[in-house]
Amino acid sequence: MAEKRGIQTVRSMVISLGVVGIVVVALLIAGRHSAQDPVKRIDYSVKFQQASQDAPYPLLAPTGLPGRWRATSAEYQGMDPAATAWHVGLISPDGDYVAVEQSNGTPAPFVKDKSKNGTAVGERDVAGEQWQTYDGDKYRSLVRTKDGVTTVVTGTAPYDTLAQFAAALKPSVAGQPING
Repeated sequence: MAEKRGIQTVRSMVISLGVVGIVVVALLIAGRHSAQDPVKRIDYSVKFQQASQDAPYPLLAPTGLPGRWRATSAEYQGMDPAATAWHVGLISPDGDYVAVEQSNGTPAPFVKDKSKNGTAVGERDVAGEQWQTYDGDKYRSLVRTKDGVTTVVTGTAPYDTLAQFAAALKPSVAGQPING
């Protein structure tokens, strides 16, 4: 009787392991990731052109960046003509987030928000123009206010990458497409 009970215990254990094995295989198949890029890439050129026609100042967007930069977001808020906001976010070739943020609203709260509470730590020359550098817990930023418009280039990227991005920013020109 004890021998029969031992065989049933072994049999039950083998069946249980088989069921667990089937569940593990099913989870592996269902959870398998594709080799495709998980970042949803967008073309912001149409939104840029539309916003450029509405904005009270020339909007900036990057041009001529190497092909591995991927645009992921673009937004224009123009309800209040005295405080419009333009945003384009990208992922750099190294996988860092970089964005350009522009506003003609009050600079201090805009910079605080977009730099994620960064603190001014110095200045940096970018393509012959002086930008303030901000450092925060998560983001680094380059900030410039010119002709009543504050531009913040911000993200998780190192300052050299932010400077490369800032140097690639070009103003909107009516009727001229931008390569996004």
